[in-house]
Amino acid sequence: MSSVLWETLTAARDMGRLHDIASVLIRYGFSDMVRRLGMASALERTGKVLHWKEGAELARLDPPTKVRRALEEMGPTFVKLGQILATRMDLFSPKWIVEFEKLQDRAPSVPFAQIRQQLEEDLGGDLEEVFAELVAEPLAAGSIAQVHRARLLEGEEVVVKVRRPGIRPIIEADLRLLQHLAKIVEAESPEMSRFRPREVVRQFTLSLRRELDLAAECRNAERISHNFTSHPEIVIPRVYWKWTGERMNVQEAINGIPGRDLEATEQAGLDRKILARNGVRVLLKMILEDGFFHADPHQGNIFYLPENRIALIDFGMVGRLSAERRHQVVDLLHGLVEREADQVVDVLLDWAGAGAIDIDQDSLALEIDSLVDQYHGVPLKQLNISTILTDLTTLLREYHLALPPDLTLLTKSLITLEGMGRQLDPDFDLVAEFSPFLSRALVARYAPDAIVKRGWKTLAGTLDIFTGLPQDLRHLLRSARSGRLQMHVDVTRLQHFGNQLDRAASRMTMGVVIAALIIGSSIVMTLDRGPELWGLPIFGLLGFLGAAIAGIWLLIAIRRSERSSRE
Repeated sequence: MSSVLWETLTAARDMGRLHDIASVLIRYGFSDMVRRLGMASALERTGKVLHWKEGAELARLDPPTKVRRALEEMGPTFVKLGQILATRMDLFSPKWIVEFEKLQDRAPSVPFAQIRQQLEEDLGGDLEEVFAELVAEPLAAGSIAQVHRARLLEGEEVVVKVRRPGIRPIIEADLRLLQHLAKIVEAESPEMSRFRPREVVRQFTLSLRRELDLAAECRNAERISHNFTSHPEIVIPRVYWKWTGERMNVQEAINGIPGRDLEATEQAGLDRKILARNGVRVLLKMILEDGFFHADPHQGNIFYLPENRIALIDFGMVGRLSAERRHQVVDLLHGLVEREADQVVDVLLDWAGAGAIDIDQDSLALEIDSLVDQYHGVPLKQLNISTILTDLTTLLREYHLALPPDLTLLTKSLITLEGMGRQLDPDFDLVAEFSPFLSRALVARYAPDAIVKRGWKTLAGTLDIFTGLPQDLRHLLRSARSGRLQMHVDVTRLQHFGNQLDRAASRMTMGVVIAALIIGSSIVMTLDRGPELWGLPIFGLLGFLGAAIAGIWLLIAIRRSERSSRE
């Protein structure tokens, strides 16, 4: 099946990229994977030669390190994929997560001559018509874009983010390969299919395509800025839409202290405790109240400003939570903080969905109860949310349960959040910061206006069902009259029982046939007419021979059935 799928990848537009990826995989010792996926045969048919030799140094690397280094060499798409996998603590052990976290979004800068040409295409004129100054040396260079400091003709200091020329075709080819790979994995590996690889790749594809659109990043920034209009302690860079598009954006330059430079923070007289509290409250508001949050809040995307203000940059990766999902997150966090194990179990089983059917739910509930109970009596200030979340995801992984894809960024953000707060303030108490947000969320959920709103929504849905009932009945009757009405009942256990009955009936029929052959042959043997062999009627002998063969076949079939049922 895999070779059939990979045959579709032999189009000329993807073949060169396929060869590059296969070469990296082979060099890092994954040649067997390349063969099993059919990539080797596809490449050999196009005349591309692969050498299957592995370096001794690479062969000694442990699997997580080899995978991480292979992802780095395969390019920006796979670096981004590794960064997403670093959020999947429900799928990978800590050793793998540590390696994935080493994947930094850094790349050699593109020569400014190439950047200049693309910039002038997007601006529709010379750079000097827009910028009084544009520094050729980039401030930072990532796998998708690089950033240059500039100054507009009006005097405002800005940063210009420009997408790397020619990056979209490479990424689109990689995404096609990943989609086919996910189909193969889901079809051929039942163990991996429970982790929904196609859904993971689909979410990753949507996220990466949004990141390719630099205008979308600015829309994200303005949406978050709108949510914090009444919070002067938070600064979001202004967007210059006149010169912003899919391949470039222009934003206000932030002149502050980078989040990594704690020494400069103290020298500037800033209060690290206030900074920690403000930063955490900002992200908690995004997650629990707005449902739209910065999904990459590491220290490189944070600047500290005078008066203990905080500036956030780079909104290329954001997370979204529906109202229902926010309610579940609030219930989970409330259950963890208040040590309500039943509440935690209910939320996790809801998230597991169909995957929870095949597990021992009582055993899982006992383990979660034990996990939550070990924090009983621990002062709130000493509770470490990141440790609790890590323990929970480890437990899910042991039970082969995966979190919904939209929650992986949230888990990672919460852990990053606590780490940032404790770095600024070793006595930082994340649980104390959680409490007012959780209380407000619970009060808001059961406020009269919220209850009325949900009631009206439920009533409207019920009325829609009743008002549509006559039309649905009319369609049903029309289908019945035309003979197109069909009913499909798919019950696995019933089908298995039916198969057993079918096999039993077949064996009984064969037994009757064997008995008939024996009786008929016995009758023929008593007759004195007809051809003979060794003094016995030939037809009688043939009947006994047929009964013997059929009997042996029946015994073998019964033995095989018993063996398969035991396995």
